[in-house]
Amino acid sequence: MDPQAVNELFPHIRIVIGMVIGLAIARLLTGIARLIQHPKRYRVSLIHLLWVFSLLAELALFWWWEFALSRLSSLTFGTFIFLIVYALTLFLLCALLFPEDLDEYADYEDYFLNRRRWFFGLFALIFVLDVVDTALKGPARWNHYSADYLIQVPLGLGLCLVASLWANKRLQLAMALLHITYQLYWTARVLTAPL
Repeated sequence: MDPQAVNELFPHIRIVIGMVIGLAIARLLTGIARLIQHPKRYRVSLIHLLWVFSLLAELALFWWWEFALSRLSSLTFGTFIFLIVYALTLFLLCALLFPEDLDEYADYEDYFLNRRRWFFGLFALIFVLDVVDTALKGPARWNHYSADYLIQVPLGLGLCLVASLWANKRLQLAMALLHITYQLYWTARVLTAPL
């Protein structure tokens, strides 16, 4: 594929991904607005809110890092499908945080703790998809992050397994705080790394 074709195809791919990510952001923001509009309807949960804000940051980071695809010499339909699956997985994580109703649960914390296996299963998938995404962007990108990936992916997958198995509130709070700390680290890396 010639560079001109990649330049023409990339905005199309970015628009489709942007629509899915936009829906995910809208889901989170609508959920936050519902909490503000009806503060007495369901008790607010710190664990739940930390994951909501963490996923907002995750969506922004995903959107930023996907710009690096514009530098690829070729884009295939397989790459397009992969990116859609990645974006849809992020959307599903957001949809899990704000269900249509909580009738079966006491509050958002009860809901999150009961749905944690789904949440952390999808979250573990994000780690795997991110490795593939980085590999797609070429050897230079992989070499830039490879040492971190050797630590973050196995550690992240292990922590997702632990968090999916135990509903302990302190453990769940620690997981959310650990992930936010991790995101702050990657945000600092973004500020110093080339796209």
